[in-house]
Amino acid sequence: MTTPSTTTAAADARIPAQHPFSAHLRRAATAEEAATHQLWTPQDGPLPALYLSHGAPMLFEMTDWMTELHTWARSLPKPRAILIVSAHWESAPLSISTSQPTEIVYDFRGFDPMYFQMRYDTPAATELARQVAALMPHSEPVHEHSSRGLDHGAWVPLKIMYPDADIPVLQLSMPTHDPERLFDLGRRLRALRQSGVLVIGSGYMTHGLPFLDWANPEKVPGWSSDFDAWAAEALDRGDIDELADFHNRAPGMPYAHPTVEHFTPLFVTLGAATDPTAPPATTVDGYAIGLSKRSFQAA
Repeated sequence: MTTPSTTTAAADARIPAQHPFSAHLRRAATAEEAATHQLWTPQDGPLPALYLSHGAPMLFEMTDWMTELHTWARSLPKPRAILIVSAHWESAPLSISTSQPTEIVYDFRGFDPMYFQMRYDTPAATELARQVAALMPHSEPVHEHSSRGLDHGAWVPLKIMYPDADIPVLQLSMPTHDPERLFDLGRRLRALRQSGVLVIGSGYMTHGLPFLDWANPEKVPGWSSDFDAWAAEALDRGDIDELADFHNRAPGMPYAHPTVEHFTPLFVTLGAATDPTAPPATTVDGYAIGLSKRSFQAA
């Protein structure tokens, strides 16, 4: 019988050998052969909560960034399951993607046709769906979409971090952009970390696409670097109030985030942390096409 991971591997085998992602897959396979990525056990303690800047399908062409993400994933115990909140699914009431294997969502356009043939067929996430539903109050039941798969804010970074597609994954919708409510949502999810579930907020630390100088893609605009520095300092101080008032306090607004959905997943991550005021560990920084790649893990 064909398993989800083998269908992913078959699609990956059709990627041209000279493509950067094909080279990434070869490096990932070599790393796994050298040292098997050990599955999380209770002795490892709770997994951290992550905020990651995910990029678009062009991330599959960025060797250094892919290496950073994969190295980060292998520095942690291999999760038993992953729950991810993506900037690309804004939906209320609170919803989860289907817990059964299904097609991923190709919610982008203008990219090489190869990216529309990629797959990320992960195992059923029935148990994780049950856990998530049990954590929510009776006044806020979780709706499971029977056919909605992972969007690119979820499957693009996860395909790089966990290319074998052998971990159950659920995507949780972002029902609001209110930092306090998202923080509370993350707090409810905190218990998942104790059972080997990796909780991820997926966005982009700056996302002012309309204001980039596309003639000079390596140029970092002042609004991007200023916002990134402000966020890094606030995170180091554990200043949740400062971060929550980003509309008014952050330099570079509204250029850094003309719409806020790529920043607000950060509050789910912080809410899921054991101590949201403790300085998180920055795992990826720097810039890509002028946007901040800052990503971190919170214990």
